Amino acid sequence: MSTVVVRYIVDDVDAAVDFYTDHLKFEVQMRPAPGFAALERGRLRLLLNAPGVGGSGQAMPDGTLPEPGGWNRFQIEVEDLAATVERLKDQEASFRNEIVAGKGGKQILLEDPAGNVVELFEPPVES
Repeated sequence: MSTVVVRYIVDDVDAAVDFYTDHLKFEVQMRPAPGFAALERGRLRLLLNAPGVGGSGQAMPDGTLPEPGGWNRFQIEVEDLAATVERLKDQEASFRNEIVAGKGGKQILLEDPAGNVVELFEPPVES
């Protein structure tokens, strides 16, 4: 299976690196410039760009700059969502909602320091 690559635009690359490595167990793979970092967790590579840095951070033809936030997200599966949420709340992490439970499992939306979303997901218990 190949690596999945996701790129997030962030206001502060240092804060984003700290967030993803401290809270979600990513590892820094590359940090060649202050406005860019490449992190990995399993087969997920997360590229972090500051606006205006590198090709991915450049303005569109109409002048619009890439910016953080929005609703697109990647999902990290966890074994115990409630315990994970409590640990992250103790570390002052921000969430957009409370845990939502349904037939497909449980989820919550965690925000990184720039407002980008990470979905934490606990699959249903199979009986």
